[in-house]
Amino acid sequence: MDIVVNEELKAYIDPLTPEEYEALERSLLAEGCRDALVLWGDVLVDGHNRYGICRKHGLPFQTVQNARFRSLEDVHLWMIDQHLGRRSISDFQRGVLALRKKEIVAERRARAAASPAPTPDIPASAVPAEANDSAAPPAPLDSREAVARAARLSSSQVVMIEKIRKQAAPELVAAVKSGTISINAAAAVATLPAEEQVAAVVAGKDELKQAAKRVRESKRKPRDDSADAPQEGAQPGDDELKALRRRVAELTAENESLRRLLAALQASSNAEEGAELPAPF
Repeated sequence: MDIVVNEELKAYIDPLTPEEYEALERSLLAEGCRDALVLWGDVLVDGHNRYGICRKHGLPFQTVQNARFRSLEDVHLWMIDQHLGRRSISDFQRGVLALRKKEIVAERRARAAASPAPTPDIPASAVPAEANDSAAPPAPLDSREAVARAARLSSSQVVMIEKIRKQAAPELVAAVKSGTISINAAAAVATLPAEEQVAAVVAGKDELKQAAKRVRESKRKPRDDSADAPQEGAQPGDDELKALRRRVAELTAENESLRRLLAALQASSNAEEGAELPAPF
C-alpha cells in the first residue's frame, strides 16, 4: 500500500524542533518504530516524523486504520486531542490547539443547527455502536473556562493566547513558539503597532522584555492626586519641581526606547541591503 502524505495535515501541528527530531531519530534507530502509524484510507494522519525517519533508514513500521473518521474535520479534532494529551508541547501550543478545537466544534454545531439531519428510517438500536460514537458531536467549548480545562491552562492564559493569535505579528508569534518571550510578555507587546512588534523582535530578547514593560506601565492607573498635594512644611514650588523631575524621567526613558528601536530598524535595513548586493568577483 502506498502511503499518501497530505502536506496540510503534516503542517497542522507545529513541527518538532531540530533537537526533538534528532532525539526521535536516535530512539527509532535504537529501539525501532514501536507505535503504529495512523492512516485514514491511504492518507497518513499521525506519525509523519516517524514515517520519514523509517523511510530514510529503511526501518520497518506498522500501520493502523482509524475507521471513525468521516471528514477532514474529524481528522483535525482527533489530531488536536492526541496532541493535547501529550506533555511535550508548550503551554502556547496547547492553548492554540484548544482554541482551534473550539472553532471547529462551534462551526460544526452551527451547521447542524442550520440543517438538521433527517430522522433515520431505522431504529437507533440497529446502528452499530462504533457508528454512533463517530456521529456524536464533541462537547462544546463554549467558555474560556472550558477551553482552559481542555488545554490544562488558566483562563487568564487563554485570554492572552487569544490576544496573541489575533494581534501579534508573525515574527512575534515565532518568538513565543521558540521561547524567546513568555506568553504574558507577548500578549503585552501584541498591543503595539505591527512595525514596533517586529522592531522589538529584531532587537532581541532584552528589547522584547522592555517593550512589554513599557506597555504595562502605560496601562497603570494614574497616581492619586492627593499623593502630590503640598505637605506641611513644604516650600513653595516643591510640587512643580517634583512634576518636572517626573516628566524628565519619562522623556529620558522614551528617548532611550526610541534610540533602541531606531538602531534595531537600521540594523535590519542594513542586513537587507547587504543581502541584495551582488557577490564580489
